[in-house]
Amino acid sequence: MDAVVRKQLKIKACQARMGIIEEVFNAKSGHPGGSLSCVDILTYLYFQHMNVDPKNPKWEDRDRLVLSKGHVAPALYAVMALKGYFPVEELKTLRKSDSMLQGHPSMKLTPGVDMSTGSLGQGISTACGMALGAKLSNKNFRVYAILGDGEIQEGQVWEAAMYASAKGLDNLVAVVDNNGLQIDGKISDVNSPYPIPEKFKAFGWNVIEICAHSFDEIDAAFKAAAEFKGKPSVIVATSTKGKGVSFMEDQVSWHGAAPNAEQYEQAMSELKAALAELEA
Repeated sequence: MDAVVRKQLKIKACQARMGIIEEVFNAKSGHPGGSLSCVDILTYLYFQHMNVDPKNPKWEDRDRLVLSKGHVAPALYAVMALKGYFPVEELKTLRKSDSMLQGHPSMKLTPGVDMSTGSLGQGISTACGMALGAKLSNKNFRVYAILGDGEIQEGQVWEAAMYASAKGLDNLVAVVDNNGLQIDGKISDVNSPYPIPEKFKAFGWNVIEICAHSFDEIDAAFKAAAEFKGKPSVIVATSTKGKGVSFMEDQVSWHGAAPNAEQYEQAMSELKAALAELEA
């Protein structure tokens, strides 16, 4: 990846992390841990890879994104705001009753959201339907689905995986945000889905393994997935829950908790310092 592009993506991702903290602090609730772990992937997709137009969010030929792990909506909203789908100021209204930004993505309320999600396991099935629809309509758009590693404990995920392979949906790319933690603890302790790559291979998928916080690896993975034909691709992305905020990193307690005023100030101070270093 070009060094200038890499730097720009790092800056956007840092700004998105600041947006996530702003959202959950003002809402006094939300899911910062998993939002921070997958935001680099979302930043890359919206600012470098996907064919989308914020000024025309219903454009028929746009690429689609399904946030199957819908509880990390703060990450999606932060990136979409930076992309220009709606004003950044809206982020402070997260989870308010009259806000366009609800606790889980809503295609009815938020411009640019392609699917309402929240019940874990269902998003990947919807993504399969979108990808099949593109095939049947001779459309060239691609479909991306972001799943949690705890989410893939759901049986529906594997029904969808089997279907996508059977139908040869090579226009579908799933990403497993493998941060190792879910609401009740380590995924390996709750109901281990390991080994994740081998399971997807057994279901007939093209499997790519990366670090979720390396834009070079992210770039190479999505380019490889775009070139692969005949099978759907899954990117198993090893990540750190709470990435970018020191006291949130790899702490299951930040799965679904909002920072208090002191924690908010510390988090924003760390992220502002990181941003200043990137912009120097």
